[in-house]
Amino acid sequence: MNELVGALGWLLPVAVLFLLFISGVRIVTEYQNGVVFRLGRYVGLKRAGFRWLIPFIERMVIIDLRTVARDVPPQDVITKDNVSVKVNAVVYFRVIQADKAVLQVEDYLYATSQIAQTTLRAILGQVELDDLLSQRERINHELQQVLDARTDPWGVKVSNVEVKHIDLPLEMQRAIARQAEAERERRAKIIAAEGEHQAAEKLSLAADVLSRNPATLQLRYLQTLVEITGGGNHTILPIPLEILRAFGAMSSRPRPPEEAREEEDEDASHGLS
Repeated sequence: MNELVGALGWLLPVAVLFLLFISGVRIVTEYQNGVVFRLGRYVGLKRAGFRWLIPFIERMVIIDLRTVARDVPPQDVITKDNVSVKVNAVVYFRVIQADKAVLQVEDYLYATSQIAQTTLRAILGQVELDDLLSQRERINHELQQVLDARTDPWGVKVSNVEVKHIDLPLEMQRAIARQAEAERERRAKIIAAEGEHQAAEKLSLAADVLSRNPATLQLRYLQTLVEITGGGNHTILPIPLEILRAFGAMSSRPRPPEEAREEEDEDASHGLS
């Protein structure tokens, strides 16, 4: 009996020590850091691996070091040119100094999300709507720089900010659609005018080439007749070019002064009558 009591007296302290040892065991994974406090005072960081804390004296706060993606809720923004839009974004950040993320801010996730919302409204309120729609990359970079500077005291690194969606009012969507349509019509007219100008230049060059040899004009005339009759049953009465040239020369010949004077007298008599 005395031996059993002695064995229990020896095993009880061992069991208590074993339980105390087990209660102080901590496992820190590769993507985590542990911030250790001893009696409320910060004493250092624990890296990945098997760690042991003094029970009831030391406490460890685990901080995840992986990149976190947080949606920024839709924000009502008034742009520089007084257009009301609703914008949402996504922020990518991670903790690079676990001690600061615990000591300098109460909840770094909530704080980063809130400061992202205020920064989004502040930055987008300084740009015009056209820049917001066309210069998305520059605005994202500016947002990332501002957020990174503001979260640096917390040990948080903002790696990227992306504006996901811009919700425009219905009236502004119609105005942008009309503007795009007018721009396309302007481009179409410019292209048509350039085509007419180039065609006129080519026709002028072709006329110069044809005028050098009358036979080429005759061949072109015959080819045009062939193209006209190729589309169906047509009856064509070809007129020799010499007759056309003769009529043109007669119409362009200057009239004698007597005939011109007689026509002027007839016009004057008709006017008096």
